[in-house]
Amino acid sequence: MLKTFSVTNIGRKRKMNQDYVYSSEQSVGHLPNLFLVADGMGGHNAGEYASKVTVETIVECVADSAQTDALRCFEEAIQAANARIRRLAAASYLLAGMGTTVVAASCEGNRLSVANVGDSRLYVVSPQGIRQITRDHSWVEEMVLRGGIGREEARNHPDKNIITRAVGAEDTVKADFFSVRLEEGDMVLMCTDGLTNMLEDREIRMIMNGARDIVEKAQELVEAANENGGKDNISVILIEPSLRD
Repeated sequence: MLKTFSVTNIGRKRKMNQDYVYSSEQSVGHLPNLFLVADGMGGHNAGEYASKVTVETIVECVADSAQTDALRCFEEAIQAANARIRRLAAASYLLAGMGTTVVAASCEGNRLSVANVGDSRLYVVSPQGIRQITRDHSWVEEMVLRGGIGREEARNHPDKNIITRAVGAEDTVKADFFSVRLEEGDMVLMCTDGLTNMLEDREIRMIMNGARDIVEKAQELVEAANENGGKDNISVILIEPSLRD
């Protein structure tokens, strides 16, 4: 059994919401559930369109896939979404250059399967701590990994929004994949950088461990991000698995 809640918010600075979320506690294809977060990029309405099309394509592919392994299913679906975005962008100058991040997740028992492209994130949060499972595909993250800058400097770097991978950016896209064992008390947070650019990990943990229920946790995360500036769209999916026998 899962408890889930999702919310997307335009924030305080943007004129449109280019984020797109999908949350299904019910089975999709051979997967027992499916959760997606995407953060689009591109001029005009292209970013909004890219995130929507990517999420819809992944859902369609998962529903039709013969794959029973979640990670292989995600790989096929993300490649299909990338190809579709490339075709659509080539067919219209209004959509040229569009792309999107994406995080996909599915939970079966105590096993969480995750895929990501870009800098939207998935965390596992518990009363004891917070772990970022995904790795940002961003220029600043690459600099941190090479030792060029520190983690604190990266947080406030002017180029922190430059991503190095996106669905639609190249003819093929490389996603990262993770298989995570969940423990009792763990909660899964999926989010766009509109949240993580406004809140530090320790603030996210404090809010999630302090709020009464899953709805309040999500709402307080969005409110806090907006109170800290709300410079981008903010999207959150929370997943609370029940691992008791």
